[in-house]
Amino acid sequence: MFNAILNPKKGKKIVMAFGTFDYFHEGHEFYLKQAKELGDYLIVVIARDRTVRQTKSEMPVHNEGDRAHAVRNSGIADKVILGFHGDKHKVLKKYRPSVIALGYDQFIFTQKLEKTLIDLKLDAVIKRIDAFYPQVYKSSLIKRSLKEKEEQVQTNIPRSVTS
Repeated sequence: MFNAILNPKKGKKIVMAFGTFDYFHEGHEFYLKQAKELGDYLIVVIARDRTVRQTKSEMPVHNEGDRAHAVRNSGIADKVILGFHGDKHKVLKKYRPSVIALGYDQFIFTQKLEKTLIDLKLDAVIKRIDAFYPQVYKSSLIKRSLKEKEEQVQTNIPRSVTS
């Protein structure tokens, strides 16, 4: 019964991809499309706000619900879920993917992933997806560029005649 809920068609090869997906962009789309090609059913796990703050020392610009909505709206994933608080590997235990797709720059929580798979008795393959123009399509670069534009606008606002 449990497998029937997770796998609408028996024998589907589940692929799991993880990410923050702040400022959902073409690089994220590339990553997810490449991940989708690795199997039959793509589950995308969105990092929780609290997890992002812990790992990146700052909050994402867009909250977890908005980020999940953006990924869902891309139409690439078969299922989009929020990660679990506390046990970062709970999604692996629950969905037992055949393939774990990692982005070219994902290293948080992945250093010990092979050991985790062994501990969970999970026969999954880890595939690292190549970058898609990382000098352009990277959330941190987009965030920095938008912040610089905002600061530039603030600097160019004329003072009131009455001041």
